[in-house]
Amino acid sequence: MEYSIRTEQLTKRFGAFTAVDHIDVAVEKGEIFGFLGANGAGKTTAIRMLCGLLNPTSGQGSVAGFDILKETARIRTRIGYMSQKFSLYPDLSVEENLRLYGGLYGLSRKDLDLRIREMGDFLGLRDLLKRVTGSLPWGWQQRLSLACANLHSPEILFLDEPTGSVDPVSRRNFWDLIHRLSAQGTTIFITSHYMDEVEYCHRLSIMIDGRIAAMGSPRDLKREHGCASIHEMFLKLMEHKPLSEPKSLLKPNPSFESKPAAGGTPS
Repeated sequence: MEYSIRTEQLTKRFGAFTAVDHIDVAVEKGEIFGFLGANGAGKTTAIRMLCGLLNPTSGQGSVAGFDILKETARIRTRIGYMSQKFSLYPDLSVEENLRLYGGLYGLSRKDLDLRIREMGDFLGLRDLLKRVTGSLPWGWQQRLSLACANLHSPEILFLDEPTGSVDPVSRRNFWDLIHRLSAQGTTIFITSHYMDEVEYCHRLSIMIDGRIAAMGSPRDLKREHGCASIHEMFLKLMEHKPLSEPKSLLKPNPSFESKPAAGGTPS
């Protein structure tokens, strides 16, 4: 089976502290794969290694078929990355931010014009292109960040806690967009500490102290652990530290499930 993302015993240490501890992950093309964990669980460190922004201490992995140790430059041409901190320019217009990032991705003027129209329609930003970015509600600024990360039509999108500080309605609308991208074949790797929203992932892993404590579809995980919700299961796993070796971590989900939601426009 061909995987968009795969790791084997991936580890990152900072001195005596182990941030990511021998994790094994396999993500299929078009899958929405979630990393759930509290702040400091190792989610962002893992995503930065996969994006080629941080060198692993040990282990191996591949993203879009390229080695994360040796082919980081090639990986960056195939992925989009949306960090948990807003990284756009608030004083520029929506269109100016899109053109800036399109230029950084090396898109031609013709291709960039086309992608701005496509992203504007897809994300509902077309009527906002002349608006100053900093004047938009936070949820719409996050849509713009997603548009910038997706301008070059990447195979894989890495989204690091993209809905932090976003209101519940905007979070649900954002997840609708994620599912639409997945349906078009884009692989989504998303980190979160919101217990409710990871229910929208096809599969998720639960990170505790740098290790994967459990992995599978939300439905299977709740059934396996005898819990009514992911939140209940997470608390149950936290109560049983130290962790035992998780079972069947590389077993893919046989079918993807989508939970779409309706979007809107800002006032």
